[in-house]
Amino acid sequence: MFKGSKIYSILTGKCPRCHQESMFKEPHSYKSTKILEMNERCSSCNLKYQMEPSFFYGAMYTSYGIGVAVGVAIFVLTYAIIGFRPFYAFIAITIGLFLLYPIIARLGRSVWINLFVNYDAKALENHQSNKNIDTNKSK
Repeated sequence: MFKGSKIYSILTGKCPRCHQESMFKEPHSYKSTKILEMNERCSSCNLKYQMEPSFFYGAMYTSYGIGVAVGVAIFVLTYAIIGFRPFYAFIAITIGLFLLYPIIARLGRSVWINLFVNYDAKALENHQSNKNIDTNKSK
């Protein structure tokens, strides 16, 4: 998992442009009241995370795909490998998805924004130079 790759940004929840700051206000996925609260912008490169109103509604689709993959994995593990009866395998899927919801939801958002924003190694430099230009103009 190398800085500069989309996988790094997705799995760590870091800004997709500069990989410096977490997109989420709360670093822990299991603080129930703040699971999906996000910073408005990256303080390092100034990327606005919610690019348009309702931007993260699309993340429901990626979360659904991740949830299906997790559900299938739990089913294969419990039914095919461990040998649970189908009823108990489906109970295991339900419990597993319930417990993993915060992680799945965050991963869905991370995947969604990474579909639209690419890593830019010079993002920090560009932001600093723009900040310096703005400071010089105001003087």
